[in-house]
Amino acid sequence: MNLLLTGGTGLVGRNVIKSLPDADITVLTRDTEAAAKVLPDRVKLVSALSEIPDFSVFDGVINLAGEPIADKRWTPLQKQRICQSRWDITAQLVSRINACDSPPSVFLSGSAIGYYGRQGDKIVTEASHQVHDEFTHQVCAKWENLAGGVKKEETRVCLLRTGVVLTEEGGALPKMALPFKFGVGGKISDGEQYLSWIHIDDMVQAILFLLNDPNASGAYNLTAPEPQTNAAFSSTLARTLHRPNLFFVPAFVMKLVLGEAADMILTGQRVLPDKLTKAGFRFTYPTLDVALKEIYNN
Repeated sequence: MNLLLTGGTGLVGRNVIKSLPDADITVLTRDTEAAAKVLPDRVKLVSALSEIPDFSVFDGVINLAGEPIADKRWTPLQKQRICQSRWDITAQLVSRINACDSPPSVFLSGSAIGYYGRQGDKIVTEASHQVHDEFTHQVCAKWENLAGGVKKEETRVCLLRTGVVLTEEGGALPKMALPFKFGVGGKISDGEQYLSWIHIDDMVQAILFLLNDPNASGAYNLTAPEPQTNAAFSSTLARTLHRPNLFFVPAFVMKLVLGEAADMILTGQRVLPDKLTKAGFRFTYPTLDVALKEIYNN
């Protein structure tokens, strides 16, 4: 299999590459020197799509590029970076795929459960049509619309609506675990907001499942089947780390630190992977206690 991958140096991208040892993989990256230090020698690196004469050589394209959405305050400049880092590359990929005489058979393009906006404790599946029109929805909606511009008669499109990916390698979990490791962990605000998560191994295997399933198309929630409230998540994390769960972070503190971005943490979504499970995917880590025990080797 010959694949083009954007976002290949990111948390998910690196693990996807690791899980495809026999594939021919080309990674689009802004910094080829830095990428060469973290990716296997077998990966071909390009710094611009213009270095690829013809997309017909690829069996599939996996688009995972994007500025991290929750790492910084959402200043106007940061919002622009978040949007353009997703929209621009997606539009370019779609244009190149559509220009092919023999285009790749599959295009997997990133998205996030932020597509739904805040949802409280309502159960959300891919069939849910009510969304909360806020920044995360606006980012993801345009991102998905751009990806949907591929000519679907020849290239099937899967949209990866991803939850919080759990791994010790990076992302949200190390930041969430740090206060617990120092004995000052606890819930955020009232703890009733839902966190929809997925273990990194299940995330990667779900991507490979959609890559190889010829019947898969459309949006898929890449989240574990048992989302947890922040209070339940905090309790399970504390128990796994053998640390107390006594404190809590008031909502106003989160807003002081993160500004508008704190809304993602304080509101939450209860998202289920309905289409993925109906398609036959089986989670290795369907429950939080099993996932965290594997991550922390308990």
